[in-house]
Parts: sequence; C-alpha cells; structure tokens
Amino acid sequence: MNTNNTIDSNLLRQIFFILLILFLGIVLVRELWFLLSAFLGAITFYVLMRERMFYLTENKNWRPSVAAWVLMLLSFFVILVPFGLLANIFYAKISYLVVHSSELLNSLKGVIYNIKEKIGYDVIKPDSINQLGPFLAQLLPKVLGVTLNTVTLIGTMYFVLFFMLINGRNMEDALYEYIPLKDSNVALIAHDIKRMVISNTIGIPLIAVIQGIVGLIGYLIIGISEPLVWFVATCLTAMLPIVGAALIYVPLSIMLFVQGETGRGIGMALWGFGLIGLVDNLFRFILNKKLGDIHPLITVFGVLIGINLFGFLGLVFGPLLISMFILLLRIYGNEFFVKMRESHRIK
Repeated sequence: MNTNNTIDSNLLRQIFFILLILFLGIVLVRELWFLLSAFLGAITFYVLMRERMFYLTENKNWRPSVAAWVLMLLSFFVILVPFGLLANIFYAKISYLVVHSSELLNSLKGVIYNIKEKIGYDVIKPDSINQLGPFLAQLLPKVLGVTLNTVTLIGTMYFVLFFMLINGRNMEDALYEYIPLKDSNVALIAHDIKRMVISNTIGIPLIAVIQGIVGLIGYLIIGISEPLVWFVATCLTAMLPIVGAALIYVPLSIMLFVQGETGRGIGMALWGFGLIGLVDNLFRFILNKKLGDIHPLITVFGVLIGINLFGFLGLVFGPLLISMFILLLRIYGNEFFVKMRESHRIK
C-alpha cells in the first residue's frame, strides 16, 4: 500500500509540474508572440554562425563578445543590407504609385478599354478598377508600418543573438540536459535543424536571386522599362510557392501584347517560361541535393502557413516549422514506440 501511495503521489506531483510548466509556457508565448519572428531569426543566424563562433573563440582565442560583434556586423552588411536596398527600391515605387494613383487608374482603364475593343467584353469591371484607389491610398502606411516593425524585429533579433553566441556552449549543454529525450535524439534534432535552416535560409533566397538575375538579363535584352524594379519584383515573387516568378513575366508578356508589341511579348513569354522557369527547376533540384533534400510539398505548405504567421519572414520559417513538426513525430516514435515494442518482446 505504501508503495502504491508513493507512486501515486510522485505521479500527481509530476502531473502538477507538467501542467504548471504548460500554463507558464502558454502565458509567455502569448505575451511574447510578437517577438517570435525575432527569436526564430536569432536561432537561424545562430545555426549559421555557431561553427565560426566556436572557431574564433576556441581556436583563435578571441573574446566571445568581440567574435559575436564581428559575426553580427558581417551578417548585417552581407545579408540584411542588400535586402534593405532592394526593399527601398520597391518602397520608392510603391510611394510613386500612391502619389500618382489617379493617373495609374486612368491608364489602367485605357488598357482595359483597348482589350475590350479587341475581344468584345470587359476583362475587369470599371467598378473594380475604382476600388483600387482606396487600396493604393492605404498601401503606403502599411508598408511603412512593416518597415518600422522590421527594424524593431531586427534589433530584438540581434539582441537575443548576441547572448546566444557568447553563451553557445553552455546553452547547447543545457539543451542536452533539460530536453527529456535521449542524447542521440537531441543530436538528431540539432543535425536536422542545421540542415533545414541552411536549406531554407540559403537555398530559397539563392534560387530567387538567380531567377532575378536571369530575368534582369531578359528585361535588358527585350527592352523592358525600369528593369531594376522588375528584377526586385522577380526576386521577391520567386520565393513564393507554385506560381513564383511567373507572377511577373506572365503579366509583362500580356502587357506587351496589349500594347501591340507582339514580337517583344513573344520574346518575354519565351524567356520567362523557357529560361526563368528552367532556372527554378534546375537549381532547386541541385541545391536541394547539396544543402538539404526538402520535399517540395513541405516548401509549398510551409510558405503558405509561414506567410500567415510571420508575414514575409514566413517564406523561410514556414517550411522550417513543418519540417520540425515531422522531425518531432519521428523522434517521438523512436523515443517511445521503440521502448514499447522492446517491452512487448521481453514479455
């Protein structure tokens, strides 16, 4: 009887502590949800920098704080500044659209009227075009808000990243100690996180930039006005699943046909479907094999989920979350079902 009472009391204490941990965890996540993107960004940069950090501090005997500052500054100027410049180009064009929205709408109505004259019916109703005015008027404040939020998130991300870098070894030892899994499964989590982070943070943007460069070459050859803006738009849309850069070169081709530029329209369509699309398929296959073989469905559904959760950053974090979910299911099976099968065999 005493043994049963002891077991019952231990089980009750364990359940109580699990419920308490879950309660506090839910409260913390709820209150700090707006910083989740910054925290995920810090983890991502830590995974990319940890080996260099350990090399500088353990092999070259650098002070941890100095090594962390050097790596963070390099990441800022090599990764974030180029994306910031591209964002500024896009922001300038959005500002122009807002300021000249009335002229834009009138031009669009003229294009729709020309299409109607050729095919005999309205592709877009005039009322729908008029509704674009209020949308464009609200677009600039939204973009500005995203910019301010992004600056805040980047600052928070680097604040968290600094302490992760200077305490990297202690943090990783603590994870091995406190995560209630076998060390082999914790090592499996670390290995797969590294593989998925590299695949998503390097593979997806790299493919998008390559497609953008190929698109830029085509825009220059064909004579598309403001090719740099279309280059930026191609890079951004190339990171989207399924349709990708086709969101740019298909409308461009149609626009050229409507304007009577049949030869240039055919050239744009051939360049888009033939070269930009080929680059996507070819380099995605090569990089997935080199950096990490992530299933295309994980990328597609991960991006869709990630954009809803994190906005533009979800292009990277969405596939990472789905991959982590699948990995945890695998580890759960290895950790618990294997023990259950072994216990049945013993019996």
